[in-house]
Amino acid sequence: MSSGFLSVLPLMLSVFLMMTGFGLAGYVIPVRSLAEGWSTLTISVIATGYTLGFTLSCIITPIFVRRVGHIRVFSALVTLLSIAILLCGLVVDWRAWIFFRATLGFAMSGSYLVIESWLNERVTNENRGMLFSLYLITTMIGTVAGQYLVPLGDPKTSALFMLCGIIFSLALLPTALSTSPSPAPPSRANFNLPALFRRSPVAVVGSLLAGAMAGAWFNLGGVFTQKIGLTTAQGATLLASLLIGSAISQIPIGRASDRIDRRKVMVACGALGVLSCLAMLAFSSAGAPTVYVLGACVGAMVFPIYALNVAHANDLADPDDYVSVSSGMMITYGLGTVSGPLMVGPVMDRFGPNALFFMLGLYFLAYAGYAGWRILRRREEVGLVSKTEFQANTVPTPGLDVATAMSQPAPVLETSEEPGRSPGV
Repeated sequence: MSSGFLSVLPLMLSVFLMMTGFGLAGYVIPVRSLAEGWSTLTISVIATGYTLGFTLSCIITPIFVRRVGHIRVFSALVTLLSIAILLCGLVVDWRAWIFFRATLGFAMSGSYLVIESWLNERVTNENRGMLFSLYLITTMIGTVAGQYLVPLGDPKTSALFMLCGIIFSLALLPTALSTSPSPAPPSRANFNLPALFRRSPVAVVGSLLAGAMAGAWFNLGGVFTQKIGLTTAQGATLLASLLIGSAISQIPIGRASDRIDRRKVMVACGALGVLSCLAMLAFSSAGAPTVYVLGACVGAMVFPIYALNVAHANDLADPDDYVSVSSGMMITYGLGTVSGPLMVGPVMDRFGPNALFFMLGLYFLAYAGYAGWRILRRREEVGLVSKTEFQANTVPTPGLDVATAMSQPAPVLETSEEPGRSPGV
């Protein structure tokens, strides 16, 4: 185990630094946007730039990696991260920030691909679970650490943007100086969204809703903390609480879904999510400690449901289709993250910051309702189909599924039904 850890230590250091910059950028950008007097709708439009760039990179980055290799592409992408965040501090105009945010999203997605492809080649079947768990923990700690850097500077100045650019640049050093051999170039994965929907509509719709919720929170959570009067330190703690709640709930949700029909777990997660959002609406003014606990409850349901959707989709796929399923689910999730801020932002402008959790509650209700409706439509239990193992994931680093998908060739998902299967669940 120690030798396996040492072989990926440079990658883990790069991940930690990159996610620290990610956490800082994800908080300081909406806070600075509010300081400039931009509306929540404008902030939401800026946020869509990130998700559009992220989704586009899932398709484009593997082409460049095949041509010039992982290290060169990673160096270029980290440079783009630094340039984009520094430009945000230099050119404070919301129209320009849409492009800068798109560049950040493109570069972050590609960086995930390079790091995780490298990690996949360094691990073995004996240490894969432990090392990937360490990787997920590293991403969470890095993101939280970045959020806590916000109180060290004034978002109204360019200091925090400069600090973020420095951190992004530092993330290049461990990987660039590593003596480990570069991984083999990936092949582009194929995906077929209509076929994936016909095979598993509840997973596709669930992934879209999960993306909408995560996109709304990550891009408007900082707006919420500022408008309800939390300090930057308290706001960072609230954002961290949601991630901590997610980390705690991953294992019990995964184990439950491995034992019973995953759609029933989806219904339960949706119902608990609705209750958590209602509690947040009722007690958002009860004080910071109460808000932290309720935020953890919301995060415990918001973030793990994407991995739940992926597991359900793979239950209904052939082993040769796992890669294309993961790619299709990631693209669907990306589309959801684009729509979330655009839908929630105007509602917050009209009804105030608490409307964020009202809208999240509606998304949870739709998630539970659709899963329940599919259970009524298809009485066959998914347990009749051999289940894949639930794999925990973190929403701030969705590149995990992308990297796996892009690291090997995959056929387009077949649409024909096979005897003994339960398609369309």
